[in-house]
Amino acid sequence: MKKEDIEHIIELFEKKDINKIRIKEGDFEIELEKQTEVSEKPAAPVASPAPTPINVQVVNEKPATTAKNTLNSPMVGTFYSAPSPGASSFVKVGQKVRKGEVIGIIEAMKIMNDLEAEYDCQISEILVADGQPIEFGMALFAVEKL
Repeated sequence: MKKEDIEHIIELFEKKDINKIRIKEGDFEIELEKQTEVSEKPAAPVASPAPTPINVQVVNEKPATTAKNTLNSPMVGTFYSAPSPGASSFVKVGQKVRKGEVIGIIEAMKIMNDLEAEYDCQISEILVADGQPIEFGMALFAVEKL
C-alpha cells in the first residue's frame, strides 16, 4: 500500500463517525482507533455471523390517501441490482415481487447481503444505480403494496 493511500485512509477515518478500523491487504495491515474521553469497559469481541437475508424497511413518504412506499437500505454499503456483473437485474420497474423475494444485494465490508422484499409489492421506480454507494435508510425502490 502506498504512503498516499495510507494518508487518505487516515484522513477519511478522522472525518467519519467511526472509532476503530482495521485494514489488511496481503502482508500489509493497519489498525486505527480513536481515543475516547469517557473510560468504558471494552466490549467483549463478537464473532461475525454468516450473512443472512435482511428484510428491507418500509417508510411512507406521503399521507395515507396517496401513500407511496419505499424500500430503504438497512445498512451502509454498495448496492448491486444483479447477482453478478452482466447478469440480469433481480427486479425491473413494473415487476411484482413476493414477500421474501431477493430484490438486490448490499455489499458491506466484503460481505454480500441479500435484500428481500418485506411484503408483496410492485416496483414503481428503482431509485439507485447498480454499484452506487448507499447510506442507512436511503430509499432504494418506490413500490406499491399488493
